[in-house]
Amino acid sequence: MGLYDRYLAARIRRNDADPPRTIALVITERDLLEQDAYDRLEAFLRWAFDGGAERVMVYVSVLDEAAVPTLRRTLAEIDSPRPLAVRGPDDDERADAPVQVSIGLGGKAEFASAVRSVAEDVEDGELSSDDLSESDIEAGLVFPTAPDLVIKTGAERLSDFMIWQSVYSELYFTDVNWRDFRKRDFLRAVRDYQDRQRRFGR
Repeated sequence: MGLYDRYLAARIRRNDADPPRTIALVITERDLLEQDAYDRLEAFLRWAFDGGAERVMVYVSVLDEAAVPTLRRTLAEIDSPRPLAVRGPDDDERADAPVQVSIGLGGKAEFASAVRSVAEDVEDGELSSDDLSESDIEAGLVFPTAPDLVIKTGAERLSDFMIWQSVYSELYFTDVNWRDFRKRDFLRAVRDYQDRQRRFGR
């Protein structure tokens, strides 16, 4: 770790604010085509857990559905410091793990699927529309966990991910592309998070 990285890490340790416990990373299929992209993802996971994170979510947006099987297989084989669950667009069953990877499941489609599931429960008499709550919607989401910090590389947009989950998250956008993302960029995101006053919609 370079001198500047050590300086950032020291500032984070001395900060009275807690680091983010749940971190989400939004990247694209194209990002993963870059050289060393998966090694960088493995390093990102180590940085997050070494820094005190309890859960990391990785959202990979895809344009070509044909690429999903290869992406899923490769992502499932990465050297993760914690148990990992990977979901593709056609997966129905949820899996709970400290590292959660979602491929190609955009927020609009995910939310629509959750609403359809709730509507079916109401139609089947398993749920009353009068008793419908946020938790019923969340139960139908791919990964219902709300991240404390969302990191998006390369552009200032979420790429249609985490529409529900990120409503109270702190968003950190960097113009650094994934292929150039370094530990110092991660530490900058954490430091920025600590310097914010979270309002949770208030």
